[in-house]
Amino acid sequence: MHKITAQMTTIQHIAKHLRDVYFSGNWTSANLKEQLADVTWQEATTKVYECNTIATLAYHIHYYVATVTKVLEGGPLDGKDSDSFDHPPIHSQEDWETFLEKTYAAADHFASLIAQLPDEILWKQFANEKYGNYYRNLQGIIEHTHYHLGQIAILKKIVRAQ
Repeated sequence: MHKITAQMTTIQHIAKHLRDVYFSGNWTSANLKEQLADVTWQEATTKVYECNTIATLAYHIHYYVATVTKVLEGGPLDGKDSDSFDHPPIHSQEDWETFLEKTYAAADHFASLIAQLPDEILWKQFANEKYGNYYRNLQGIIEHTHYHLGQIAILKKIVRAQ
């Protein structure tokens, strides 16, 4: 767990907040890894009403982390909202666990990349003017994750109540 210190830069706080929403320690006391830890592949792929499945939401969260990671690694911003819900098929517990491991490793890598950025980059244009600055995009990933984490928590309760 990454502790807050007086010497932390803003960018290091952002990296910590990303890790917190994935792995624990955030203000809400809810995190993705804990919420998904006991979800079976059948629960993850169960459709409830007209909602996305837990697996679809988890992939959707991961998609944006993976897309922005490529930018932080020097590549282009190459993602489409329309692709962000198209996850690979999950036909077994092994498929589900492999996907989760990949998701957590990607989040940890993304947080490490963020932590290495200089604070000055926060107010610079991110990839394209229409996307705003780095701060908006990095903080947006965290907000987006919290938003869908709440949906996952509710869907998990509904799936188990049926």
